[in-house]
Amino acid sequence: MISVTLALVGFFVSLYLWLWKIGYLGALACGTGSCEAVQLSRHAILFGQPVALYGVVGYIGLFGIGLLGLQGKWANKRAPTVWLTAISGVGVGFTVYLTYLEAFVIHAWCRWCLVSAALIAAIFMTSLVGWRRLIGAR
Repeated sequence: MISVTLALVGFFVSLYLWLWKIGYLGALACGTGSCEAVQLSRHAILFGQPVALYGVVGYIGLFGIGLLGLQGKWANKRAPTVWLTAISGVGVGFTVYLTYLEAFVIHAWCRWCLVSAALIAAIFMTSLVGWRRLIGAR
């Protein structure tokens, strides 16, 4: 349930950044951060698509898998937890790379990106807790 909620929040954060990047939103609300510098950098595009789009897709996937795992038929099966752990683990790795770019290459911080980093890390941690429960239940 926690992973599903976090994935939903992550989806909206990524959607906001993606919609801004493709021109559907006006000003990017960032407070004192440097969101525009990060979002306008050459590193904000990967394989021709905005990085935020990968977040949208990833969080939707995590949300769907999390919802599947809450269904009675799947509640005690390994597959949803394994997939949550694997996908969020990849997300954490990608986020570490992006955070490195912010700190050492772009020299600017996007608060929305940091929120997304915290969300994917929390999803990964909750999936690890679920993994431990599955292993302990055997």
